[in-house]
Amino acid sequence: MMYIIFIVAAVATVLSAVKLSTYADIIGERTSLGGMMVGTLLLAGATSLPELTTSITAIAVDNPDIAVSNVLGSNLFNLFILAILDLYYRKKQVLTYVDRGNITTAYMSFGLSAIIFISVMLPSGYHFMNIGIEMYLMVIFYIVGLKIIGKSNTNSAVPETAASSEETEAYHTGAISLKKAKVGFVIAAAVIFISGSLLTIAGDAIAVSTGISSSFVGTFLIAGATSLPEVVTVLVAIQLANYNLAVGNILGSNLFNIMILVFADILYRQEPILTMVHPVTTFTVIALLGLNIIIIGGMLFARSKAVSLKNYYLPSSALVVAYLISSYIIFTLS
Repeated sequence: MMYIIFIVAAVATVLSAVKLSTYADIIGERTSLGGMMVGTLLLAGATSLPELTTSITAIAVDNPDIAVSNVLGSNLFNLFILAILDLYYRKKQVLTYVDRGNITTAYMSFGLSAIIFISVMLPSGYHFMNIGIEMYLMVIFYIVGLKIIGKSNTNSAVPETAASSEETEAYHTGAISLKKAKVGFVIAAAVIFISGSLLTIAGDAIAVSTGISSSFVGTFLIAGATSLPEVVTVLVAIQLANYNLAVGNILGSNLFNIMILVFADILYRQEPILTMVHPVTTFTVIALLGLNIIIIGGMLFARSKAVSLKNYYLPSSALVVAYLISSYIIFTLS
């Protein structure tokens, strides 16, 4: 029964994510937000709902390790998704056309991950209202970063393929009003929230029956399941040639995911949540820092004069290899 629930929930998540991406694309086109801001804020927040549900559930069952490892694992998997799709659509050179604000978002993700790394490696022991001092620092960093992203939001060059794709897809979105897109977005997000909860419960039950450690379950099994919305929304966004939406969704989701840790720490009243994680989490954070460096380097490289069709794939290839090696090490340590 758990396997059936898992599959049904996964299908519901995928179908809802397709609608979510389409509605977000319409909202971005017909408002002043634009693809980058919609992807970083609106769509990223909605597709991070399963991670939020998972962390709340993990706290409820007194398993803070899954609450943390699910967030970090989802961020690893999200970057892996972006690299895989970038390689598959390498002729489009997706990273070449993303907004500068997405690079700023990637820097933010690296900075927040660095705060987590320092807190896990060198716990200060300081807390206020039983919430780790690092969480307050992360909130300040996040707010300041969003203001910087808003100021750096510029209109990127749009490739010819994007223009032709917009003409091709116009009849799909032209009949949908902005009001209908907003209502549809909320409904699709609600379905993802419910199906994400079912994915978490079913995935946890399957993992328990197999005897896999909670760290590995959170980092890969549940994280992979809750990242299904990102997989679909990024795929649809690339097919719509809305590259800012695709990249902004992944990087924005990673920011939202990290901020879920703040909410989890508020709910977990025993100790600051980062003091309760499995030692393998340290390596997970290191892997996340490494993948963030690669994606930042990849975006800078894609915008440089040194990039060409022959070498464009190198950063994403390096990210995929780094993810696979990290996965093996984390599994071994778990």
